Amino acid sequence: MKTLIYISLTIVFVLLLSNYLLAQPSLPTSPDQAPIDGGLSLLAAAGGGYAIKKLRDRKKAEAEAMDEVDV
Repeated sequence: MKTLIYISLTIVFVLLLSNYLLAQPSLPTSPDQAPIDGGLSLLAAAGGGYAIKKLRDRKKAEAEAMDEVDV
C-alpha cells in the first residue's frame, strides 16, 4: 500500500510540474533586442578574406611541392 501511494504521488508530481520544467522563455521585447549592424558584416568579410588567403597559400604550396618532385 505504501508503494502504491509513493508511485501515485510521483506520477501526480511529474504531471503537475512537467509544464514548468519544459517551459520556454518568451521572446524579448523591442528594447532588449540587439541590432545587427556593420560589425557582423565586417567580421564575415574578414573571415572570407582569411579563407581565400589560406586557399591560395595551400595551392601555392602544392604547386611548389609538385615542382620539387619534377626536378
